[in-house]
Amino acid sequence: MGTLFKCYKPLFLTRFAPVPKSLRIVHPLKLKRRSFVRCFDCLSSSHPLVNEKTTQKPIGDLPPAPSPELWLYNTMTRRKDLFKPRVNGKVGMYVCGVTAYDLSHIGHARVYVTFDVLYRYLMHLGYEVCYVRNFTDVDDKIIARANELGEDSISLSRRYCEEFHQDMVHLCCLPPSVEPRVSDHMPQIIDMIKQILDNGYAYRIDGDVFFSVDKFPKYGRLSGRKLEDNRAGERVAVDSRKKNPADFALWKSAKEGEPFWQSPWGPGRPGWHIECSAMSAAYLGYSFDIHGGGMDLVFPHHENEIAQSCAACNQSNVSYWIHNGFVTVDSEKMSKSLGNFFTIRQVIDLYHPLALRLFLMGTHYRSPINYSVVQLESASERIFYIYQTLHDCELVLSQHSAGHQKDFIPPDTLNGIKKFHDDFLASMSDDLHTPVVLAAFSDPLKTINDLLHTRKGKKQAMRIESLTALEKIIREVLVVLGLMPTSYSEVLHQLREKALKRARLTEDQILQKIEERTAARKNKDYEKSDEIRKDLAAIGIALMDTPEGTSWRPTIPLALQEQQVTAV
Repeated sequence: MGTLFKCYKPLFLTRFAPVPKSLRIVHPLKLKRRSFVRCFDCLSSSHPLVNEKTTQKPIGDLPPAPSPELWLYNTMTRRKDLFKPRVNGKVGMYVCGVTAYDLSHIGHARVYVTFDVLYRYLMHLGYEVCYVRNFTDVDDKIIARANELGEDSISLSRRYCEEFHQDMVHLCCLPPSVEPRVSDHMPQIIDMIKQILDNGYAYRIDGDVFFSVDKFPKYGRLSGRKLEDNRAGERVAVDSRKKNPADFALWKSAKEGEPFWQSPWGPGRPGWHIECSAMSAAYLGYSFDIHGGGMDLVFPHHENEIAQSCAACNQSNVSYWIHNGFVTVDSEKMSKSLGNFFTIRQVIDLYHPLALRLFLMGTHYRSPINYSVVQLESASERIFYIYQTLHDCELVLSQHSAGHQKDFIPPDTLNGIKKFHDDFLASMSDDLHTPVVLAAFSDPLKTINDLLHTRKGKKQAMRIESLTALEKIIREVLVVLGLMPTSYSEVLHQLREKALKRARLTEDQILQKIEERTAARKNKDYEKSDEIRKDLAAIGIALMDTPEGTSWRPTIPLALQEQQVTAV
C-alpha cells in the first residue's frame, strides 16, 4: 500500500450564514440571501482558512461572557470534551441531512432542532460558523418511491427538499451556510472513490466498487463494534462477491430503471456513505470541527465515513462527533408498522411549531425523548404562559416612555437577572443542557408577574425599569434558543387557534359558553356554572375570572392532567 496520500482539494465557494440583524427570528428562510465566500480551503494547508471579510455578530445582545468554556459530549472519546476549534474563532460543522423521498417526521425534527440550538449558541459565543447540511437525493428509497409514483427520482427528491425547508421554517431552524445535494457533486464523489482505490482501500467487481474494511484496522473505533460483529444482512448488504461481508459499496453499477452517471468503472451511482465524506471534504476540508447526526447514524454511516475519509486522505480528522438520542412514541419505538409514526406536518397541524420545538428541547439532546400527547400539551401550555407573561409586560411598558426611565435597576432585580444569565451560560456550555435553561425561566417570569399583578409588585420602586430589564434578558435567551416570535400577540393568537382546533370548538362557541356561565352565576346557579367550567377544562379550555370579566386560555385537558399525576 502506498504511503503517499493525495488529499482531495475543496474548491467550492460556500456561504456563511449571517447572524440576523433582528433579534426576533421566526422565518429564517425569509432572510436576505447571503454572499458567497470561500469557507475553508485546504489547497495549501490542512487547516481551514476563512475569508476574514466575512463576519458574524453574536446572536442576541446578552452580555458577553468571560471566555466561557464549552463542553460537548464526543461520541469518539465517550466523554465530554472541552471545545477548541481548529482555527481560533471559526467553526466548521457538518450535519447529515435527510433522504428526501417523503415528509420529514418528528425524529428528523429532533436532529435539526438539536443542531440548530448548537449553531445558534456557537454564534452567540462569537464564533463564525460554516454549517453544512446535505440533502441525499440519490438513494434506493428515493428510486423506489419515484418508480412507484411514475415520477423522475431527482424531481421527486427536489419536491421533498422544498417540503423539508418549509418544516424547518415552521420549527424556526436557521438555514445552514450551504446545503449540498448528492446529484450536484458526482465529480467530487468519483474523485474520492478514485483516490480510495489508488490508496489500496477498495476493489472493483463487475462495475461495482467496494470498500475493504480489512484494509482499515481502525474500523469500528467510533461505534465500538468489532469486525466480527458486522454480519451480512444486518445493516450491511448481502453480496457473495465481497471479500468480507462487512465491506460496503462506494459505487453501484447501473440497473434498469435507475438513474446513473458515467464513471471510470462504468455507469452507476454512489453508495450511501461516500456522499457525506465527499461533500464534507468539498466544503470544510478533510479536517474540521464538528460532525453531527442522530444516534442511528453512528453505525454504519458515520463509521464508514471515517474509514472512507481516512482512506482518501491520511490527514482526515473530525474533532467532535455529536449525536442526539432517539425518539419514542408513548414509550414505544417510532415505526410505521406500529402505526405510531408522525410527520412534522401532522404534529403542527394541531400544535404550534414552537410548542413542538420547546418539547424537543425539554429533554437533553443525548437522552431518549418520549413523544406523547401529554408531553406536547404540557409544552404547549408552558410556552403559552411564557408568551402571555411577556405580552402582558409589553403592554405595560408600551404605556411608559423609554425616555423617562432611569438606568438604575433595583439590586434584587439585578441579582435575579445575573443569576438567570449565569445559569443560561453554565447550562448551555455544559453540553447544551437546554432542560435546565428552560426551567430557569421560572424565576424571572414569576418576578414579572408579581410586578404586573400583585399589590406589592405594583408599588415597587423602579417597577418599569425592572420590567424592561427582565423582558430584555428573557427575550435574548429566547432568541438564542430559537423560541422568539415576531410578535407575542400573534403567537398567542396562533396558540389559541390550535387549542380551538384540538377542542373542536370555535371562538364564538366558547364566548357563548362564557355568557351562559355568567348568567348562571348571576342567577346563583353555581352547579351549572361549575359544570360549564369543568366541561371546557375537559377539552383543554381554562376559564379565568377577573374584575374585568371572564376570559379563556389553552390548558392541558383534565384527563391528560390526571395521566401526568399518575406518571409522577
